[in-house]
Amino acid sequence: MPGERQLGWMPIFNLGFLAFLFMPLLFSSLGVDYSLRVPDVPFAPTVFSLVVFLPLYFLLYRSSGVQAILCMLGIGSLALLLLPFNPFSNTYLIYAIAGAAFLDARLLQRLAWVVLLLGAFLFEILLLRVPVFIFAITAIISVAVFTSNHFQVENERKRVALKLSHDEVKRLAALAERERIGRDLHDLLGHTLSLITLKSELAGRLLDRDPGAARREIDEVTWVARDALSQVRLAVTGIRAAGLATELASARRMLESARIQFNYSLQDVKLEPAQETALALVVREAVTNIQRHARARAVRVSLEASNGRARMQICDDGHGGEIVPGNGVNGMRERIEGLEGKLQIGSRRGKGTRIDIEFPISSDVNEVSRNGAGKPISMQWNS
Repeated sequence: MPGERQLGWMPIFNLGFLAFLFMPLLFSSLGVDYSLRVPDVPFAPTVFSLVVFLPLYFLLYRSSGVQAILCMLGIGSLALLLLPFNPFSNTYLIYAIAGAAFLDARLLQRLAWVVLLLGAFLFEILLLRVPVFIFAITAIISVAVFTSNHFQVENERKRVALKLSHDEVKRLAALAERERIGRDLHDLLGHTLSLITLKSELAGRLLDRDPGAARREIDEVTWVARDALSQVRLAVTGIRAAGLATELASARRMLESARIQFNYSLQDVKLEPAQETALALVVREAVTNIQRHARARAVRVSLEASNGRARMQICDDGHGGEIVPGNGVNGMRERIEGLEGKLQIGSRRGKGTRIDIEFPISSDVNEVSRNGAGKPISMQWNS
């Protein structure tokens, strides 16, 4: 099936309902006459109808516009043509109405096709004097299937719209980051290179007249160049570092798409770039594992600092159980141990999983925490 529809194996499994077409054979074996007009109705039309139905069924999922409408009408026509030979031909009508939900049209137009198909089926029911309760059952099942497929289509459209929105946010964030990098490099290098150029020209003019002054200018040029190199390396390190706030925003997008509540509480802790990068990567790995395996309904992340140490906790209310360390868990532990810290994972079956992280930080962070200058920042999203 087309991957963009996100249907998986569902259309294949739905073919199991074709078994209802063979119910007359079952009733016949039990001694019940289930034919409509002729006692011994040949079953060949039902078998032939399957040969026509299957190509139309799969083509319906791969087509759009007029072609999809024709496939839907073709399946609905099979129900009408087969009804004199098989009282369970309403199975085809339900397939046709289920396909109407996937038409690329407005809801009112799709509902009009549903009414048209049911109206034609009711007309033939009355014409053949078939019990009306067959139409009633068909109508109830058809409306239920159409409604279910309609909401599935709407959810898929919202998912695609949300993904496009996230992609646009990422694009704008990348554009803003490039502009910021350009401004920073301009501010950093523009003044420094101008100063180097000016002092180099001055040293050239003083070289013959005052060699001592020229040497001092050259020494200053060397110092300015080394300082600029140090600042550029620091800026590049900041650019390469993964930001914790950015990673939390990405975690929110991942978890809300899985209908998992996410909230966090972060104290105003001043982290070094290496520390923030390590925590961001740990959050990424932990959230990915939660989304894939935990079956959680809520996730919480907290960060605080006291007595010269930072502590982060990531916990969920998933099914928990024994944790088998893999590359992801080992990678998280190695990153934290690289900060001279420790990472502990606790998990109990049915009680969720908790990750505790602790590592030393500089004294100014401890001072911020002790004086209460940084108040916790809490944010929550409910998907």
